[in-house]
Amino acid sequence: MSKPKHERGLEETEAQAITKNIRVSPRKLNLVAGLIRGRTAQDAVATLTFSKRRIAQTVRKTLESAIANAENNHSLDVDRLVVTKAEVGRAVVMKRFHARGRGRSARVEKWFSHLKIVVAEQTVQAPAAQQEAA
Repeated sequence: MSKPKHERGLEETEAQAITKNIRVSPRKLNLVAGLIRGRTAQDAVATLTFSKRRIAQTVRKTLESAIANAENNHSLDVDRLVVTKAEVGRAVVMKRFHARGRGRSARVEKWFSHLKIVVAEQTVQAPAAQQEAA
């Protein structure tokens, strides 16, 4: 006897990738995640490739994993993918100490983060609907 099948939390046109325990604070990771929210997948990869922030390469790997999941597991069109969510969460905090003067110590907190990226396939509007919108 096995466990009951887990319901899929995403739509049929969505795919995700999760990276846990990244050694960067959530505040810094959220700055990089904000760069890709709402962009097309290819534009987001290009933005992260040329970003100067150290953590951008890890975010790019997670985004490329989400794109690969969309293509291989869910048969979505890669050219129409958009980053719909880039969620940053707080993970563990390593507590260390830093020796100070006169025999005292100070706490040093080393933050870890979780990252979840969801990509979705954009629906193509009919040409008549595009003309009415214009």
